[in-house]
Amino acid sequence: MQKMNININSDIGKLNGVIVHLPGAEVENMTPENAGRALYSDILNLSIALPEYQDFIGVLKKFTTVFEVNDLLHEVIKNHEYRNELLQLICKNEHSGDVDLCNYIESIGDSILAKNLIQGIEMRKDNLTRFIDDERYCLHPLPNFFFTRDASFAIGDEIMISKMANNVRDRETLIMETILRNHPIFNAKTINPVNNYDKTGKGTIEGGDVIVVREDILLVGSGDRTSTQGIDSVIEHLKTKKGSHHIIIQELPFKPESFIHLDMVFTLLDKDKCMIYEPLIINATKYLTIHIAVDNGKVVSIKEEKNIISALTKLGMELQPVVCGGKHDQIIMEREQWQSGANFFTLEPGKVIGYGRNVNTIEALSKSGFDIVHAKDIISGKEIFEDHKKMVVTIDGNELSRGRGGARCMTMPVSRENVTW
Repeated sequence: MQKMNININSDIGKLNGVIVHLPGAEVENMTPENAGRALYSDILNLSIALPEYQDFIGVLKKFTTVFEVNDLLHEVIKNHEYRNELLQLICKNEHSGDVDLCNYIESIGDSILAKNLIQGIEMRKDNLTRFIDDERYCLHPLPNFFFTRDASFAIGDEIMISKMANNVRDRETLIMETILRNHPIFNAKTINPVNNYDKTGKGTIEGGDVIVVREDILLVGSGDRTSTQGIDSVIEHLKTKKGSHHIIIQELPFKPESFIHLDMVFTLLDKDKCMIYEPLIINATKYLTIHIAVDNGKVVSIKEEKNIISALTKLGMELQPVVCGGKHDQIIMEREQWQSGANFFTLEPGKVIGYGRNVNTIEALSKSGFDIVHAKDIISGKEIFEDHKKMVVTIDGNELSRGRGGARCMTMPVSRENVTW
């Protein structure tokens, strides 16, 4: 396959390539008892979630080049240098000092290793300590990995490796860095901003909190998953670049869990439209919006803004907000935001995909000029992208949404065409 250069200069540029992960046994390996440790408030039924996800992937494959994490990882670790480096990092991170266990993990054959690193590796009950241990796994499953947005994200031609807020997801970042840096399709330049710049030990940043608006504008959410120290680390990296950069930071509530990332309350839809959760983005007064301007390596201003929309308008981007849940009922807004109703993934300007279960949000998009098309009609060929100037492709999402993420969460774009503004 031809090499794909990393290029993300806007969240709405026409999509050339995206990394996804098909949820598998790692999701079914969750129980009510361990769901909290896995950062879930509920357990998913894979037999229901998988057909919904297949519709999602089916639409993406009709539009762009789709890469699967498991396939990429399997291909990379055929190179034993990369394999050994990854396993050493995983063992150091999760089982430092347990030589026997690390040797066991390293002995697993190449044919099943990639799958096992994601779905989990069961503990061998070969001594008394392990036999009486209630723990089933020596490497826990990664049930969050189908939300590929979080572990890494692209800014321009570079890949930023996230520093996750919860260490149960650290292995995801190690896997994504191994893939993106070493797979011949990408051979990407990877940057770990928190490791490079944070001296406090408090830095965290996740991809769901980062939205590339324009080549010179970055939106970042600050809340439960991304700390101010993590954002400062990204800003320090941007200071190494020439030119002007604008970073707009939106404070987020730490509770409820539906506010874990910025893209749960704000996503871009088109050059002039965005999806918002109005009670937070427009009406909230206790959560700050801050604009930091960097010019040729120096912070030249830090100031508070009224909201994201106002800040972007001052930078020459006038966005018409579409309201998650519609404008008329606060309860409906809350319900549909809880169901990832503000989380849309843009295929190209004006063409997006999201959950159809949020009927009031979909109706609001329709009133804003978006044609409503079901995923199955795209997959079957009954509908084609070219026949629609603006469209929202809907997937059912009744089960997937229980994982607390939407279409944007389930994607890690690696290349988009530049947008002409």
